[in-house]
Amino acid sequence: MIKSKSDYLYFLKKDKESLKVSGLKSYLFNDIWKFQRILRKHEYYANRNSIFKHWYAYKHKKIGRLLGFTIPINTCGAGLSIAHIGTIVINGDARIGENCRIHVCVNIGASAQNSNAVPVIGDNCYIGPGAKLYGGITLGDNVAIGANSVVNKSFEGDCVIAGVPAKVISNNKLIR
Repeated sequence: MIKSKSDYLYFLKKDKESLKVSGLKSYLFNDIWKFQRILRKHEYYANRNSIFKHWYAYKHKKIGRLLGFTIPINTCGAGLSIAHIGTIVINGDARIGENCRIHVCVNIGASAQNSNAVPVIGDNCYIGPGAKLYGGITLGDNVAIGANSVVNKSFEGDCVIAGVPAKVISNNKLIR
């Protein structure tokens, strides 16, 4: 969570590194980087209860609709990497750790029976295209989720999971 200017700058630096943004062209024309900058600015002003939070809430919602992202503030840690433009939906109560990469058509949501039961995802995780994570699950650090997997139970860290429902397919430590 961004609470100070130094936190804000740290989050931006980590996000920029994870997206491999460099140069003026990327800064001006990379829509995902633009979205993440607005997301972080919205988090910064909302957590400080500044009047600017309303302006950045509007900008955040507007660009999110344009790109297909429904990513609420204070859900993703520093180093967020969104791989492609397309549908990504994250529940506002879910928590995603640092240095996570999220692909297109991912849904991270609550359980149908209990809207308070939401996923908690550790650091250095990879979420493949089309993955669905729901319910009160916890994923440890260094977990890779295969494409189109449905994750409805918790997993320890340092593994690769895939399938419907997801199961461990490899216990090898991820190489980043």
